[in-house]
Amino acid sequence: MTAQSDQSVQAQENFQKITDLMGRGQQMMLEFWTKQHEAPPLIPDPLGIMSTWAKAWGAMLTDPTQVMEQQQRYLTDALALWQRLFTPNATPAVVKDKRFAGPAWAENPAFDFLRQSYLLTASHIMQAAQGLDGMEPAEKAKAQFLIKQFVDAMSPSNFALTNPEVINATMESGGANLIKGLEHLLGDLQTGRMKMTDEAAFEVGRNVAITPGKVVYQNRLFQLIHYAPTTETVFATPLLIFPPWINKFYILDLTAEKSFIRWAVAQGLSVFVVSWKNADESLADATIDTYVDEGMFTAIKLVREICDAPSVHTIGYCVAGSTLAAALAVLAARGEADQVASATFFTAQTDFSDAGELTLFIDDASLDTVQKMTGDKPVLDGRYMATTFNLLRSNDLIWNYVVNNYMLGKDYFPFDLLYWNSDATNVPARWHRQYLEQMYRDNLLAKPGGMTVCGTPVDLSKVTTPSYIQAGKEDHIAPARSAFKLTKAFSGETRFVLAGSGHIAGVVNPPSANKYQHWTNDNNATTLEAFTAGATETKGSWWPNWLAWLTPRSGDQVPARVPGQGAYAAIEDSPGGYVKERI
Repeated sequence: MTAQSDQSVQAQENFQKITDLMGRGQQMMLEFWTKQHEAPPLIPDPLGIMSTWAKAWGAMLTDPTQVMEQQQRYLTDALALWQRLFTPNATPAVVKDKRFAGPAWAENPAFDFLRQSYLLTASHIMQAAQGLDGMEPAEKAKAQFLIKQFVDAMSPSNFALTNPEVINATMESGGANLIKGLEHLLGDLQTGRMKMTDEAAFEVGRNVAITPGKVVYQNRLFQLIHYAPTTETVFATPLLIFPPWINKFYILDLTAEKSFIRWAVAQGLSVFVVSWKNADESLADATIDTYVDEGMFTAIKLVREICDAPSVHTIGYCVAGSTLAAALAVLAARGEADQVASATFFTAQTDFSDAGELTLFIDDASLDTVQKMTGDKPVLDGRYMATTFNLLRSNDLIWNYVVNNYMLGKDYFPFDLLYWNSDATNVPARWHRQYLEQMYRDNLLAKPGGMTVCGTPVDLSKVTTPSYIQAGKEDHIAPARSAFKLTKAFSGETRFVLAGSGHIAGVVNPPSANKYQHWTNDNNATTLEAFTAGATETKGSWWPNWLAWLTPRSGDQVPARVPGQGAYAAIEDSPGGYVKERI
C-alpha cells in the first residue's frame, strides 16, 4: 500500500471518528434540552445583557456626529493598513498580542492582514465604547465590559478556518487534532466546566496540600488543621489563617516550594488553617453571622485553648479578609479585641466603592439572576462563580483553552495552580446574596453601623488591632486602590505592602522563587498614588517583610506544640476530608 493510500485510509478513519463524536455531541444536546424542558423556564435576559446592549446602542445614536467621525477615523486607519501591508519592502508591523504571536500569522500575508485588521477594528470599537456618554457610569462600565467580551470572542484566533495554526495542525495530522479536540469538548460538556490542566496529575493530599498536620476539630462549617512543627521551639502567639470559602485553602499549600503554610511553619510559627466545608444543604441557613460566630470566633477560641495563648495572629484572604474585619469590629465592641494580636489581610476589601469589574455583576439585573438561579436551593453552584472570575480575563482563561484544547487538540499541561482554580466550591446561597447585596452593592461594611453582625453594629473605625495589609498591583478582583482603603478604615497601626502581580500570584510568591517585587513606604500616605510615588521597590517576595513585622508581636519562644496532643485529639491527617469534597 502506498503512502498516499495510507493517508487516504487514515483521513477516512479520522472523518468517521469526527462523525461519531459529533453524534455523541448531538445526543448530549438532546439530553440537555430534555432536561431543560423538565426544569423551570430559563431566566429571560440573564444579567440584563440585552437591556444593556439596547441602552448602549441608544446612547451611541444620540450623537450621530461622533459616530460619523469615528467611522471616518476607522476608514483612514484601515486604508493606511492596507497600503502598509501591500507596500514592497515595508517594515513588518510588530504585533505584541500573544493570541497572534505564532509565526504562522506573519508568514502568510492574508493572515497577517486578518490579524492586523481585527486588532484595528477592535481598537476602534473599544474607542467608540468610551464615548457612550449618555449612560449612567455603572451602565456605561457594564456596556464596555460586554462590548469587550464580544470583541474578544470575535477574534480570528478563536475560529478554526481563520486560525493558520489550526489549519496547519489539521493538515499535518490529518484531522487528528480535531478528533482530540472534540473529545476534550465532550468531556467538558459532561462535567459542566472547561478543563484547563491535566487533573489526573494532581491529588489533594498526595502532591498538593501536603504539609503534614492533623485535623483537630470540625463542625458543620469547617475543619481546623494544626500543622506539625519543624522547629524545636515556636513563637508563643500562634497563627490562624482564614482562607476564602469561595475557593479551597490549599492555594496557600500547593507544592512544597510554593506553600505559604509550609514556609510559615519553618519560620517557627504554630500554624492553624480553617478548611471550610464545600457548602451543602446543612448550610442552607448560613449568613455572615454563621461564618463569624460558628467559624471565626470558634476557631479563635480553639486555637487559644490548644496553645494556651491569650491571643492569636490572624490572616484573612479575599472575602475572608472582609469578614475578618467585621469580626474584629464585633470583638472591639464587646471589649474582647485582645483575643487577636494582629490581623493580616491578603487582597481584601472593606470599602467596595472601587471594587473593580466585579461590581458589574451586582446591579439589580445580575442580583435578580442570582436569586432566580438559586431560588429555594441551599447553595450556589461554584462553577457559576468560577465562570464569572474567568470572564474577567476571558482571553487567558477561556479563549486560550478553546483554541488549545478544542481546536489544536493539545494535551493538557499539568499545572498545580490551574488544578486549584478548577477545584470550585459551592457556597451557601443565602449568605452569598447577602454578601453581594450588603457589601458589594450597598457598601454597608464601610459605613459605621451599616451592618449588624452577631447582634452588634459594625464600626471598623473602632478596630485598633495592628494590621498588615497586602495588595496586588495587577489584582483585578480586589484592586490595589480598593485594598489600600483598609489603611484608613481602622484606628490602629497599619502597614501596607504592594506586591507585584495579581490576586493569586501576588500572594503566592515564595522567597525561593525570586519573582516579582514589592513596594513599601514608611510615610503615612493618604492615597495609593501617594504611597506609590514615595515607595521603595524591593525585588522578590514580600513574605520576609511580613515576618519581620509579625515576629516582634509574637512573644517568646516556647516548646513546639504537637498537633493532637492535649484537649483536642487528632481526627484525621491533614488536609482533612472537607477539602477533598468536589462539586
